[in-house]
Amino acid sequence: MTRRVAIEAGEGSVTGRWRVPEGSARTGVLLAHGAGAGQDHPGITTIADALVGQGHPVLTFNYSYMEAGRRFPDRREALLRCHRAAAAWLGQRCERFVMAGRSMGGRMASYLAVEGQRCAGLVLYAYPLHPAGKPDRLRADHLPRVPVPMLFFTGQKDRLALPHLVETHLMGLERSVVEIIPDADHSFRVPKRSGTTQQEVLRGMAERTARWIEGLGQGKAELEGAG
Repeated sequence: MTRRVAIEAGEGSVTGRWRVPEGSARTGVLLAHGAGAGQDHPGITTIADALVGQGHPVLTFNYSYMEAGRRFPDRREALLRCHRAAAAWLGQRCERFVMAGRSMGGRMASYLAVEGQRCAGLVLYAYPLHPAGKPDRLRADHLPRVPVPMLFFTGQKDRLALPHLVETHLMGLERSVVEIIPDADHSFRVPKRSGTTQQEVLRGMAERTARWIEGLGQGKAELEGAG
């Protein structure tokens, strides 16, 4: 079941999608979108629906700039303010949850974890380790300070995460697990010769995410009404 919800984000509200599985629920997931597309993009909805199918309640949301129809993301603090509000909303409904995110959304989740936002772990899909074409501008200094386990999914041909930098800055983290998706780009598109599709790759990542979450402990998510 999916409900449209409103999340108060300090300067007005943003829209969320609250997906709840049938029957008893496992650990919740806060899933944030990337810079160029909102929560209803297939790259987000495919993962969210697959996680719900594995028994995990999932909250997605739009950042304020996306809600307002603006093209370019807000500054970091405005993004974090909205992300904190979504985490607070979910925290009132799930006793235990992980923070997940696609590209920029995962990056914001990692900053929140360093700040002390309560969560059981981080799942980072296509973490933008550096801007495209600028491998010297790393976005990894804070990652060693993340206090919870991290699961990274990165495409072998992701132009925002060159392989040698992934090996050095992600695989070397004490609390990290890194999965390399063969031949995949930043959006997890793969060539036809791979014998699979982008949707299959996304669903496969969601299934592996669910197994990883279960490995963190079998905590149940105590759900309340969406309000």
